[in-house]
Amino acid sequence: MKPVIVVTGLEREGAVLCSEGIQVLAGGGTPARLAAELARAAPGATGIISFGMAGALDSTLKLGQWVIGDRLTGVFDQTCDPRWVRALAQALPGARIGAAYCDGRLIADPAEKQALGAGYDALSADMESHVAAQAAASAGLPFAVLRCISDEAGARLPPAIAVAMRPDGGLALGAVLGSILAQPGQLPALLGSVRGFARAYAALRAGARAAGPRLAFDLR
Repeated sequence: MKPVIVVTGLEREGAVLCSEGIQVLAGGGTPARLAAELARAAPGATGIISFGMAGALDSTLKLGQWVIGDRLTGVFDQTCDPRWVRALAQALPGARIGAAYCDGRLIADPAEKQALGAGYDALSADMESHVAAQAAASAGLPFAVLRCISDEAGARLPPAIAVAMRPDGGLALGAVLGSILAQPGQLPALLGSVRGFARAYAALRAGARAAGPRLAFDLR
């Protein structure tokens, strides 16, 4: 059985998934490395899905709410596989369906979130979906986006969050500590973000169970 490739930012996001029938590739904020890994893995795969946390661009989205992308916009435009979208919606009936935005950056400023949401008619933003979509398009594979909101549209992410990912998708604790030492005033906001991420991670785990071992691909 060919695997479904699951593209995440952090290894920890992929850890909530059952390993049977999937191959997790963590981007870690390094799109060139992720693209190379996807190019090697895609010929042996049956579909590619971008999965994990996302920032809200829509002010009505709350922490822990799910977004199912029906299209990707930003630096690469791609329609998501309609059958996969329907299967995910059946597995997660409370999820919002709409556009996901991605340009490879962490969108930290509330004003920019609002502008991007309005300008692209997008619900959420993440850092890896454009790489996953390009790989799926090149290989002729079904593509999907399934993301859980980890920061709301009105939340300003502190600088330490921007340096928190290692290139392998792990947590860069040294870089986070260095950012705190350089800008100690961000600590209250950082603690608030960490609490929000913890709530979203619990929702991520629960939603992954609901979507099934191959994230509803077999229900298409």
